[in-house]
Amino acid sequence: MTEPILGVSGDLSHISRPGPGPVVVFLHGIGSNATSFAPLFEVLPPDLTLLAWNAPGYSDSAPLNEDWPTAGDYAEKLADLLDQLGHDTVHLVGHSLGTLIAAAFARQFPDRVQSLTLAAAAKGYGVPRLGALPDGVQARLTDLARLGPAAFASARAANLVHEPEEHPEIVKSVETAMAQVNPEGYAQAVRMLASGDLPGDLTHVAARPGFIIGAQDRVTPMAQTMAAADAWGPGRDTRPTVTEIERAGHAVYLQRPDAFCAALLDHMGLPAARNPEGA
Repeated sequence: MTEPILGVSGDLSHISRPGPGPVVVFLHGIGSNATSFAPLFEVLPPDLTLLAWNAPGYSDSAPLNEDWPTAGDYAEKLADLLDQLGHDTVHLVGHSLGTLIAAAFARQFPDRVQSLTLAAAAKGYGVPRLGALPDGVQARLTDLARLGPAAFASARAANLVHEPEEHPEIVKSVETAMAQVNPEGYAQAVRMLASGDLPGDLTHVAARPGFIIGAQDRVTPMAQTMAAADAWGPGRDTRPTVTEIERAGHAVYLQRPDAFCAALLDHMGLPAARNPEGA
């Protein structure tokens, strides 16, 4: 497999793997970055064009101008990035916080979305901009300021992995990515999470979403996925697909990459690259 290509387009950085086929775009979660998707580049079919961005304020991507951005602000930046790279329509894959951005993009740019896959869906809190942050959301900012990125990552990483003591290499991968967060970009993302409303956005999305969740996800449990799926469903002829992957926590695509990619390809209507392990 070709190593992912590191790139910068405008003020956003990203990794990519070129191919002659459809474009698949990955949007990472609040404590992660583009490189976390690199293992999937080794699993997905080689004809696909793969792109994972570093969201504004992550890695080498510049923060947004707004102190309290909305998911729609991130979606507009994603549209700018795709324009610069010459990608018109894409298969969109969001993980955790990235699901809020993916849904906002699908709402604002419906003609550009070939499929929409939401993994470990983050529901959001529906707080008005400049409103009071919920205690659990504010704790993220307080803990990061108190501990610093490295200790913050060390304290949180294991919670994202099912049976972390059995998978120290996955915990280390999660921790490494989280330790690289930029406090300014992270604070913007935390506020966006607070104001996010995934079910509300999905009621305005035309594309049928597919959901993927780790069966042992303690961060965004199944109830959040089902609330989002139910919000899209009323009045439509079809229901969203929901794929539950056993032996996986919140970091589902790192813990079970083959099973994750099989579910993703199935939702996109593309042939599987290989049989998922133990699925």
